[in-house]
Amino acid sequence: MSELDRVVKPKTKRAKRFLEKREPKLTENTKNAMLIKGGNASTTVTQALRDVYALKKPYGVLYKKKNITRPFEDQTSLEFFSKKSDCSLFMFGSHNKKRPNNLIIGRMYDYHILDMIELGIEKFMSLKDIKNSKCSEGTKPMLIFAGDAFDSNEEYKRLKSLFIDFFKGPTVPNIRLAGLEYVLHFTALGGKIYLRCYKLLLKKSGCRTPRIELEEMGPSLDLVMRRTHLASDDLYKLSMRVPKATKPKKKKNVSHDTFGTTYGRIHMQKQDLSKLQTRKMKGLKKRPAEKLVEGNEENKPKRTKQITEA
Repeated sequence: MSELDRVVKPKTKRAKRFLEKREPKLTENTKNAMLIKGGNASTTVTQALRDVYALKKPYGVLYKKKNITRPFEDQTSLEFFSKKSDCSLFMFGSHNKKRPNNLIIGRMYDYHILDMIELGIEKFMSLKDIKNSKCSEGTKPMLIFAGDAFDSNEEYKRLKSLFIDFFKGPTVPNIRLAGLEYVLHFTALGGKIYLRCYKLLLKKSGCRTPRIELEEMGPSLDLVMRRTHLASDDLYKLSMRVPKATKPKKKKNVSHDTFGTTYGRIHMQKQDLSKLQTRKMKGLKKRPAEKLVEGNEENKPKRTKQITEA
């Protein structure tokens, strides 16, 4: 049994609260990401990790020391760091002659590698290179994906899902218009992935709805896909399973149409409308002849079916 697999009993209240935060929950916390630098890392890779960390704050952990590991050959180091720092997302940067300016983005399931995709940086502009105003820390971004490959290619579909998991930020119940401050735009074109980051400016338009302008604030990356390590369909489906307790309870005899109108169905016993009390008016009173006919019908003997034995 490894050191991380053994059962730890808290000795203090602070340690107990720490372990309770890491226990499985019906509604999980916001996913944290760890950004790790490999044994050989170029200036481009180091700056790219710093810029991504600036976008992820405060839901990120940046490892400043170099870590000699190869995620596609040995995954134990990443799984160890994931459990230690309680991070389910990671980005690993490295540089060598065969794969220069290399980024590996991935995610964990139960502290084990689920998906992992290797991307090469072909062109890079950092936050410092673009001299424009920046957004405040912890701002939730808007994500835009353009390109048919994100919907047709299986690897690009999984990469899109990875980007959404990595950059979406916390789940919020309400949205304020002024809080939508920046956009992350991903474009898949010609076998490359273009990542651009824009700050959203609200200008006067002469009416109630403001005019929107986009101003590039960085970072800017031109990426190319290299190696992939994707989970099997069964494991991927298992990781996406939603607990029954979080699913809304289905209400009987209640339905909704496409416009959101609620319809209810009521079950009642069959009513005898002949005995329904109506408004007493002279025009609605029955005539003596009608009363006589009804009385004769009620006094008629009921016919009974006789069964004779053969």
